[in-house]
Amino acid sequence: MSVVCHLSAGWLLDHLSFINKANYQLCHSHDHSGLAFVDDPATAASSDGALVEAVSLDAKNYCRKDSIDEIKAPEEKASLMKRKRSSELNHGERDALEYHLKISGLILDGTRSLVQEGLRSGFLQPSSSKQICAKTPVIEHSSLAELCEMAKQFPSVNETEQRAVCMISEDSCVPEQVRVSCITENTTNYAKIITLMGQKYLFPPKSAFLLSDISVMQPLLDYKKKFGIIIIDPPWENKSVKRSNRYNYLSHWQIKQIPVPALAAPGCLVVTWVTNRQKHLCFVKNELYPHWSVRGVVEWFWVKITKSGEIVFPLDSFHKKPYEVLVLGRVQQNTDVPLRYDSEDDVPQIPDQKLIVSVPCNLHSHKPPLTEILKAYTKPDVECMELFARNLQPGWTSWGNEVLKFQHIDYFTAFQNKSDK
Repeated sequence: MSVVCHLSAGWLLDHLSFINKANYQLCHSHDHSGLAFVDDPATAASSDGALVEAVSLDAKNYCRKDSIDEIKAPEEKASLMKRKRSSELNHGERDALEYHLKISGLILDGTRSLVQEGLRSGFLQPSSSKQICAKTPVIEHSSLAELCEMAKQFPSVNETEQRAVCMISEDSCVPEQVRVSCITENTTNYAKIITLMGQKYLFPPKSAFLLSDISVMQPLLDYKKKFGIIIIDPPWENKSVKRSNRYNYLSHWQIKQIPVPALAAPGCLVVTWVTNRQKHLCFVKNELYPHWSVRGVVEWFWVKITKSGEIVFPLDSFHKKPYEVLVLGRVQQNTDVPLRYDSEDDVPQIPDQKLIVSVPCNLHSHKPPLTEILKAYTKPDVECMELFARNLQPGWTSWGNEVLKFQHIDYFTAFQNKSDK
């Protein structure tokens, strides 16, 4: 379970618990060994079958922190910032400031209540006098995005082969080769080790993935599944991305070409992560969702804190905010019939302006797990999909040109259950 507590303001989540409670037991034998993350590399060697995590899940990268109880009233500080900077702001920056002023009080009050509950429960610990800033280790391996580009140059295959779903064998514990641009399924109840370009990756149980870019999405359309939850984390265009050669980005036009309605089951819950740029937020709400027939649109906010309950950046920071926006809605193909939730078979209406408060993972752009929260607003046993994924989740289908990135075996370590010793 990832939810630590649920209040009227929203949810306090635990990333690490979600990852380690995913069933990463290997093979279906009497050997109950598995793979997992642990919270702190400093706890590497314990006497009961140590776990060692390649990357610590904490906000130690963030050295600028504010205690949630020490933040001044947002209206006071933002007003001061507005007076100082209003003459220097461009149109987009003014829109962003206006939006921030509108939601900052909600974020401050809701985060404070969730943090206080986290401290009472012992999940969050008061900060010590010494703060440590740790750099995220970088694991060097083949670029999956480059591999997708290479795959386009491979000789063409016949239509049957191209549309095939690659199944991982039930009784195999040997690393299996992965095909690019083909959906790969692990239908077993056990994690599998798979190989790609000589690198090993951890494949969760009951999950599937397609390693490809936006030009090769046909296998998803040919897949027999329709999805009741679709999470999208697009590579948004911005100035820093344009200046960098490390990341690809998509234009608004390209994002609109993603065939979400064709992938969605009736009433599918669509969740899109949006950067703190009003241009992108307005695009999602006013262009993208209408284009996909997504209606009943609401906004949630992911607030980033440390393990001691401090927000990772000042709430009124002009250049970087401690929160990100999620835009949620449902696919409604028949626009003549209004969305209704008054029968036993229908699901609850999605609430507006909820908070998701959590300690962010040090892995770059690793978003909090939303499965447990979102399934409360869908019918039972829905199929779930993540687009532009960079890791896999049990029970989910994932797509992207770096979909295996954070499943690399170097991010995990082996352990042995105490009961087997």
